[in-house]
Amino acid sequence: MSIEKLMGAIKQASMGAVEAGAPVAVRIGIVKSVSPLAVTVDQRLTLTSEFLLRTAATLPLKVTIGGTDYPVREDLQAGDKVVLLRAQGGQQYVLLDKVVDS
Repeated sequence: MSIEKLMGAIKQASMGAVEAGAPVAVRIGIVKSVSPLAVTVDQRLTLTSEFLLRTAATLPLKVTIGGTDYPVREDLQAGDKVVLLRAQGGQQYVLLDKVVDS
């Protein structure tokens, strides 16, 4: 094996070790549209619904009391800031929750 091939193999193994040590990355995105769902990350990448996994915390919720529906949590709106977790490999993002100002 040549020195170049050996160095390449070592570099590739070290890159894999770095990625394995950080299986997720936290990102902040902005909801571009709701139907169809699209979220922009870092002003250059737009994620569509096929790359997003929504949690229950990002879905609308209502309760019915005495026959009347009361909204508990509204659906996401265009312009909402959201927290995303990028899974290792970057193919899927978990849409974790909406960011609110305190």
